[in-house]
Amino acid sequence: MKSLAKDTAIYGISSILGKFLNWLLTPFYTFYLATEADNGIVTNFYAWSSLLLVILTYGMETGYFRFANKNRAEAPKVYGNSLISVGFTSVLFALLCALFTKPIAGLLDYTANPEFITMMGLIVALDAFSSIIFAHLRYKNRPIKFAVLKFLYVVLNIFFNLFFLMVCPWLMQKAPSLVSWFYVPGYGVGYVFISNLLATVIQTLILSKHLFEAEFKLDLKLLNSILKYSFPLLILGIAGIANQNLDKILFPYLREGNLGKSELGIYGVTSKMSMVMMMFTQAFRFAYEPFVFAQHKEKNSLKVYADAMKYFIIFSLIIFIGMVLYVDVFKLIIKRNFWVGLDVLPIILVSFIFQGIYFNLSLWYKLTDKTMYGAWFSIVGTIIIVMGNIIFVPLYSYWGSAWSAFGCYFIIMLISYFVGQKYMPIKYDMKTIGLYTGVTIVLYIISLFIKTPYFILNVALKSVLMVVFLTLLVKRDFPLKSIPYVNKFFNK
Repeated sequence: MKSLAKDTAIYGISSILGKFLNWLLTPFYTFYLATEADNGIVTNFYAWSSLLLVILTYGMETGYFRFANKNRAEAPKVYGNSLISVGFTSVLFALLCALFTKPIAGLLDYTANPEFITMMGLIVALDAFSSIIFAHLRYKNRPIKFAVLKFLYVVLNIFFNLFFLMVCPWLMQKAPSLVSWFYVPGYGVGYVFISNLLATVIQTLILSKHLFEAEFKLDLKLLNSILKYSFPLLILGIAGIANQNLDKILFPYLREGNLGKSELGIYGVTSKMSMVMMMFTQAFRFAYEPFVFAQHKEKNSLKVYADAMKYFIIFSLIIFIGMVLYVDVFKLIIKRNFWVGLDVLPIILVSFIFQGIYFNLSLWYKLTDKTMYGAWFSIVGTIIIVMGNIIFVPLYSYWGSAWSAFGCYFIIMLISYFVGQKYMPIKYDMKTIGLYTGVTIVLYIISLFIKTPYFILNVALKSVLMVVFLTLLVKRDFPLKSIPYVNKFFNK
């Protein structure tokens, strides 16, 4: 648990700090992009990018972990074959995007800016190829290097966004000759994608030195085995990422026109406000996936997996209660036009918790090589998401999207749990999990009744609720004497 916590902390510090800085672009966009519809374009663009990235990596990250751990002597060859496969498909994808830019732009309603498609193709292709190199760093247990390189991308992306959206317009007024030769006023949202592309290219170039650690000797038998293992994970991944982003992909078709794009922009900003939960889940995933395969042969592995689930849920609930209690503080950093969407924030946060629990539960079918179960579960989730959005979004806008995601992850979480207990019975600490969940629900309901006319008083009263939760935590499961660095103050 200490080893897992340490790696999660390292991945988490970089991920949370990096994504927090990147997340600050969300309120930045609400002020520096012209309309809510422009924010809707950004939301839709990155939803497509996330889905395409999963397709282009087709489960090869997990496949690499599985086969590299099976025979560590062949790990360089596994790494090399994974790079060859993903590299080939990534180049092919980028070329197809460049060749069929206009038809794709017409399909996605980007006819005014078809170059967005070319940029998206390059960004996704480079990200897919880089994902294998990042997986290699995780396998080699290099969390610090992983963290630094991920953080570098965030810094570069923020720098270019600030430069193009804030500095260049200012220079066009004060000293136009400095930027007029490359800067186009009014291009707006296009510079968001240019910034992303530039940051991605630089990150990939820096990562390229780790290519020399691979053994580039094509082994069709080995590659076929990796692909056979990974293919169900592709279906799982597509369904999984679709469950996260399909609402944002479908939304423009279900709520047409500028109103639909504006509502999508509001929903996208609200979803970004909940990214603190996603940051934690992702940090845990980076540390947990290689940890699971490494622990599998240990005799007490099932107990370790149960403990990991308990602590994951506890920390997820801390994030949830912190976000909902202090939402009045967080909303001050975004433009007032977007505040209306924050009512769905609790629903989105709980959906992310269900998603994280579902990922935790996924270990049973990955370790037993029954990955098709994960694919079927995720397909069920996708059907729920699609049907929920088609039925409810035309009637209830983004409320329909939020509740569809909630229902999706709740159902597949339950299915995975009950099926998993048949193939790999794990005794999860349901008593502790139930206690913290119940306390969280009660505190959240109490917070809904705290509505005085005074902002400071509201925050103070809600802080009392937060202290109650943290006190229970310390008294029951996290005594101060057991916490590293803190315990030195409580030795006596």
